[in-house]
Order: sequence, then structure tokens, then C-alpha cells
Amino acid sequence: PVVPPLTLNFLRWVLASLVLLPLAPALLRRGSPLFTHWRRFGLLGLLSIGLYNALQYQALHTSTALNVTLVGSSMPAFMLTIGALIYGQRVSARQLLGAVLSIGGVLVVLTQGHPERIAELHFVPGDLFMLVATGVWAWYSWLLADTRADPPGLRADWAAYLLAQVLPGAAWAGLFAAAEHGLGS
Repeated sequence: PVVPPLTLNFLRWVLASLVLLPLAPALLRRGSPLFTHWRRFGLLGLLSIGLYNALQYQALHTSTALNVTLVGSSMPAFMLTIGALIYGQRVSARQLLGAVLSIGGVLVVLTQGHPERIAELHFVPGDLFMLVATGVWAWYSWLLADTRADPPGLRADWAAYLLAQVLPGAAWAGLFAAAEHGLGS
């Protein structure tokens, strides 16, 4: 039997939760940072484990693994854009050059080194799914970098900090897997 991708994603993160749980059991106690900061960890879990993976798997229904990987390599451009627009970060010339080179590299691969082929490129829905997934991951990365929003001291315990993201993420993955089964029947 074939396991649908979103179900496999859910099972993978349930397993990760079970591995992490003995390393950070206090996280499930009443008053723990997981519960007092549930919005932050719910959002981090949604963006990373939930949406990013779901969108990536959806992308692979209509796009090739190569295209998904290439679109994902546009991450530097997404990071700079979100950093500038949402977090007010200044973009240096060096960072801009790096993003342009990243996108340029993608175009060279897609056109096989022939710039005139750019007009021949055909995009499929999966390419759009992967663009959204890349933007979601960039936003997650910026949220993760904002340590001011973290509960005091939680980052010092790597297992608890990771579990605080994995548990809500696995819940989101479970919802997406359930929806996949509901839509597929």
C-alpha cells in the first residue's frame, strides 16, 4: 500500500515527537512555555512542519524534483525581501548581489545556458506551490531568528525548544493529512 505524502509527513513528525519527548518531558507540564507561548509555537509549527512540507509535497504532484529544488534555491531573495518589508532590515549591496547570483544560477540551469530559452519556460502549478513554500520557510526563518519573542531560557534547552515547535507542527501535519484523506476519497 502507498502512504500518501502528507500522512507520511505526519507520521515522521509524530516519530520525531516521540524521540524528543523523553529529553524534554517538562514541556508538557501545566504552565510550561509551550502553553504560555502557544501562539508563537503554533505559528512556528504551522509554517515549518505544516505548511512548508505540505506545499512542497503538493508541488511535487505537478513539478519535477529538479524544478522544486531550483525554486527552493531562490531562498536568498525571499529572505532579503521579507527581512526588508516586514522586519525593516537594510539590504546591503553584497546581499543583493548574492540573491541576484542565486536567481541567475537558477535561470542558467533552467535555460541550459541559453538565455533565449527563457521565453520557452513553462511553469506548472507545482512551481507556484514551491514559490509559496519558499516564502513560508523564509518567514519561519525570520520568526525563528527573533529571539526576543522566545520564552526566557527555553532556547538554552535545545530539546525543549525543538519539541515546542515539533508538537504543534505535528498537529498541523495531522490536520493536513486528514484533509488529504478527506479530499482523496
